[in-house]
Amino acid sequence: MESSGSAQRLEVVVAGDEGSARLDRVLAARRPELSRSRLKALILAGAVHLKASAVRDPAYHVNPGDTIIIDVPEAAPAEPKGEEIALDIVFEDDDIIVINKPKGLVVHPAAGHETGTLVNALIAHCGASLSGIGGVRRPGIVHRLDKDTTGLMVVAKNDLAHASLSAQFADHGRTGEMRRGYKAFAWGVPNRHRGTVDAPIDRHPHAREKMAVRQGGREAVTHWEILDSFAGRDGKPVAALLACELETGRTHQIRVHLAHIGHPLMGDAVYGPHFKTKANQLGLEAQAALAALGRQALHAYLLVLQHPRTGELLHWEAALPEDLLLLERALKAAL
Repeated sequence: MESSGSAQRLEVVVAGDEGSARLDRVLAARRPELSRSRLKALILAGAVHLKASAVRDPAYHVNPGDTIIIDVPEAAPAEPKGEEIALDIVFEDDDIIVINKPKGLVVHPAAGHETGTLVNALIAHCGASLSGIGGVRRPGIVHRLDKDTTGLMVVAKNDLAHASLSAQFADHGRTGEMRRGYKAFAWGVPNRHRGTVDAPIDRHPHAREKMAVRQGGREAVTHWEILDSFAGRDGKPVAALLACELETGRTHQIRVHLAHIGHPLMGDAVYGPHFKTKANQLGLEAQAALAALGRQALHAYLLVLQHPRTGELLHWEAALPEDLLLLERALKAAL
């Protein structure tokens, strides 16, 4: 291994006993210090070479005796930098800022997403007031939305706000008045008007990037209610618009819980891939709207919390973004 500064050049000779011929799996077996997601990112970035040529396909099959070179770049700076990224600000004062997050915006820097995040935007917008609150990598962040989930998020701008919001999110309305509401377009229509999913969530045992309902996992409770239902081309129910409220805040909670009860989110390639063929039951307009969506159909439309300084109960609602409005209209027009 050669190193230059903190950059590294790693060499792997394929033995043939790694259990798979796939490039990403061979490297994962031989270089366990690098996560699967990190290795995939390096491959896609052209940092993995075989016979002096970059190999950008994680599924590329290697042969015993092949020498693979991995150029691991030096670590990114630990402290995120401010970037001028437009924000849809719903509310702001000296203590908190509430934004309506668009799809595709990652909340805080992580491997593969070191820049272009909400944190980068907030640092540029708020300046030094965010520094040191809640950790260098997640200044002011007390909750997050998945990259492709849209909707309302609150961020703390000082230590007082951070402590108050963290406590409110930990309580999730059990003893206080905080509420977090989501609108979710789900496959199928539940057989009753409302219900609760109370099922523990933990890391998936085999796919590290996924979560799963598992015994021994962390408590997770989601309340849901049907707002609307939609018929397919045959006139039979095919999808529903649900209002979901969280009593806990686990990673991917709504996505995991709705899939667990047999109603995964439309457009969710991670937790609902086996429902992909159900699109054939939709009208042509709805099929086109779903194909154009390119994400899970989930929007954080409601946020209710107590102001950290005044104690005033604040209430915000955010309308569906354009892509979900198009999906809703298309589903209603299916017949």
